[in-house]
Amino acid sequence: MRRRASLVLLALAVCCTALSPLLRLYAVPRLVAVPADTYQAVVMEAEDATLVDYATLRARRVPRLVMVQSLRGDVPAARRIKAATGRDVVVWDTLVHAATSDGTLVSRIPERYVFDARTQQPVHAGGEHVDGTPVTRDGIEYKWPFFTEKRDYRYFDLMTRTSAPIHYKGTRTFHGLTVYRFEQTIPWTPVPLPRQLPLGVTPETVTAMGLERWYSTTRTFLVEPVTGAPVDGEELHREEMRWTGQPEKEPVPAFSGHVRMRADYVRHTVAQVAGQRRLILLLRSWLPWGLPPLGTALLAAALILEARDRRAFRDPGAHDGGKPERVTPAQGARGATATQGGPP
Repeated sequence: MRRRASLVLLALAVCCTALSPLLRLYAVPRLVAVPADTYQAVVMEAEDATLVDYATLRARRVPRLVMVQSLRGDVPAARRIKAATGRDVVVWDTLVHAATSDGTLVSRIPERYVFDARTQQPVHAGGEHVDGTPVTRDGIEYKWPFFTEKRDYRYFDLMTRTSAPIHYKGTRTFHGLTVYRFEQTIPWTPVPLPRQLPLGVTPETVTAMGLERWYSTTRTFLVEPVTGAPVDGEELHREEMRWTGQPEKEPVPAFSGHVRMRADYVRHTVAQVAGQRRLILLLRSWLPWGLPPLGTALLAAALILEARDRRAFRDPGAHDGGKPERVTPAQGARGATATQGGPP
């Protein structure tokens, strides 16, 4: 039994030792990826915001602006692109829907984003768009790469439909998680109008009135570096309607507000990301570093059992607590005669 137990322990020790580098070097690069069927919704709010009234072309104050950002993975499209390119990709259909607290539409912007499931880099396989206009992304959007580094990245801006640097601004603790803070500033830039606007207004209508939309923002993200997932975000967002070719005329404020992620969605996101972080660290760090000591302990136990088994084989009396009884030839002969039924 000891021999069997020592062999089992030896086999487990070998498995633990071999599994450690395999997990880190082979399994993690293949298993740590964004699921193709992801679904997520985030609610952001701006208190006491300024909006344009398209009926009068005057700015008005609203007590609250609500922006719902939904994100849904298109699994069939991801499979088609993988078959064509050989790459594991994720296809996200997103929608940014802005409305006042009473439900009045402000804007509605759909988007399709195709990216590599492991690196988060864009994959230009056709179908990318913002509000129906084809785009070719450069840099990340919505999510940072796994194991985010303390450096600047290029981040795609939905409004300008271009990419610009987003800067690493330091490390802090947020709801018990260590996070990296990133900040991006977009200077005043002319941008297209959304296709869906309130009161049936269209971009062509606004253009015919001699107006164009300008936009500027400063956005901040808190990113959990293991998963690359933002756990909080906010924007100082400003838009103006400027008179085309008439810089002397006063612009019309179109939107101004401090947009923040709602507190309940922050808590939900933090809890979700914390669970994903533990799973990734288990595969990448905790098991690879913990398995070699476990394998060493199992090997030591196997050697101890093997040594005890060899001593017991060389010294059978050790099981009886003493030396074996010495038998003389005469005693052995009498015992054999008694066994055969002869006289005592």
